[in-house]
Amino acid sequence: MDLLESVRQNLLSPAPLFFGLGVAAALAKSDLKLPEGLYGALTIYLLAAIGFKGGAKLDAAGLGAVWGPVAAAAALSALLPLASFPVLRYLGRFAAADAASIAAHYGSVSAVTFTVATSFLASAGVEYEGYASALLAVMEAPAILVGVLIGRLAAARQGERLSAALSGAAREALLGKSVVLLVGALAIGFLCGERGLLQVEGFFVTPFQGVLALFLLELGLVAGRRVRDLRRGGAFLLAFGLVAPVLQGALGVAVGLAVGLSTGGAALLGTLCASASYIAAPAAMRLALPEANPTLSLAAALAVTFPFNVTVGIPLYLALAVRWSAP
Repeated sequence: MDLLESVRQNLLSPAPLFFGLGVAAALAKSDLKLPEGLYGALTIYLLAAIGFKGGAKLDAAGLGAVWGPVAAAAALSALLPLASFPVLRYLGRFAAADAASIAAHYGSVSAVTFTVATSFLASAGVEYEGYASALLAVMEAPAILVGVLIGRLAAARQGERLSAALSGAAREALLGKSVVLLVGALAIGFLCGERGLLQVEGFFVTPFQGVLALFLLELGLVAGRRVRDLRRGGAFLLAFGLVAPVLQGALGVAVGLAVGLSTGGAALLGTLCASASYIAAPAAMRLALPEANPTLSLAAALAVTFPFNVTVGIPLYLALAVRWSAP
């Protein structure tokens, strides 16, 4: 499947179309909105389903087969903010706290982008490692901790206590609701195995795509409202939101192939590296770096990078994985 055909098929699938509907409704100032509390319920469902299914597949694969890819994924999450921060600080001329916060968002991951990618791979008939959600689970916290460390080091020069800020950030990054739910569901799925997955298939597997479509409708509404916020970050933030995922995604694909992942698995790792967090990272940054402007990070992640990834980015990372894995 060539890249253009891959992009076309992705754009004409339910998840991106519902996202586009949400964006269009927000830009048109429609009164469309989901009921209060539904967004949180959909988030809980998606994270629990992703974690449980991944844990069951992790049990089937065995821990000995996955430690290399999992370690590589965690290392990438920690290293990506270190690469993004100087670009944002010195080329983008953002304040240190803002640069650290944006870098943390772009080093951490988006579970929904990952979910859209798995749906796309399934529709394209591309197989991938069943334990791939374990990669998702280990990539949320490291980038957040590194981002906080960078931001607080700058503040420490002015006399603020580094240890107190880091302990609070570590608690939020490791015990935040999204991390606890994802890792907890992964552990439960691992303990239950494939037998347990069959018992909940009617709830965690069959309705999954429909729930994802509704979730993306809500995200489209949020992204449409955030488009105007991009003016605060200027053209540089817009360019960063488009260029960073391509470079980080290509790195993720290359590392994935190097550690033995399949073509589909490498495409998923590339997608994770290219994604930007808008659940775990904002909560942690609000606690640990209150001086950072959350509008900059969320506008770039939701209004630029997320739409790019779910339309063009995911097919691009698969195309790179196919090309680079060819003999």
